[in-house]
Amino acid sequence: MQPSVRPTDAELAILRVLWERGPSTVRQVFEVLSAERELGYTTALKMLQIMDEKGLVQRDATDRTHVFSATQTQAETQRTMLDDLLDKAFGGSSSNLVMQALATRKASREELAEIRKMLDQAEGRKR
Repeated sequence: MQPSVRPTDAELAILRVLWERGPSTVRQVFEVLSAERELGYTTALKMLQIMDEKGLVQRDATDRTHVFSATQTQAETQRTMLDDLLDKAFGGSSSNLVMQALATRKASREELAEIRKMLDQAEGRKR
């Protein structure tokens, strides 16, 4: 199921836990997030319930302890959010997005090499 809404910052924090740990209980998500920020167990539970309603996570209620998992991979979510940002902030221009990203934060040699490799691959597809 494709989520119809973009995740909020708080929802993204939960999704990151699920992407890193895999399917997790509310308690497991709560323990990871509460180490990073002040968060109550019931808040984590409510957020997961809302995310389930939105289609961002799915709940396995087979056991007494419900287990939540992300409905999309991290890459799928990033692509969806990037498409939205690309359209809204950069008028659909990939080059403007990349130039702004490189001007805003210094890229490592490894990152620049990966970017060059991706550019070479993209040029190869166009020929």
